[in-house]
Amino acid sequence: MSMYVGEALVGEGNEIAHIDLLIGCKSGPVGEAFANALARQSAGHTNLLAVLTPNLAVKPSTVMITKVTIKGMKQAVQMFGPAQAAVAKAVADAVGAGVIPKDKCEEYCIVCGVFIHPGAESDKKIYEYNYEATKLAIANAMRGKPSADEMLAGKETAAHPFRGF
Repeated sequence: MSMYVGEALVGEGNEIAHIDLLIGCKSGPVGEAFANALARQSAGHTNLLAVLTPNLAVKPSTVMITKVTIKGMKQAVQMFGPAQAAVAKAVADAVGAGVIPKDKCEEYCIVCGVFIHPGAESDKKIYEYNYEATKLAIANAMRGKPSADEMLAGKETAAHPFRGF
């Protein structure tokens, strides 16, 4: 498959984590999106590579894109700190667990959309929720979840937490 798509929402309050991600070959549409995310930065949308620590980037190479405009240093530090650490650890753990095949790590790349609420306070919760959401989004992507049958079975009882009514 040239593109795997995953999504997950974990947590509560302003620290809630919502991850949308694409996993695919560097030579395909995900690779193009990856390159564009790194090459086309804009004010309030500073994309970054996920690293476990400086000089130890994760494999598959993962670019984190902001899903909300970063409006201050506090929010930027939350993205570059606990959110980045969480995404990087989740990617590494997915490879370690075989969810992402180790032999595909140089072929694949990941584009990971990360939401940081401007009112988020707890770095610990940001880390925990983003780790769990990224891990779940990767598993969903690699396993094709939800299936069309699962989506159809749940569509009438689904209640989106932010639909407003």
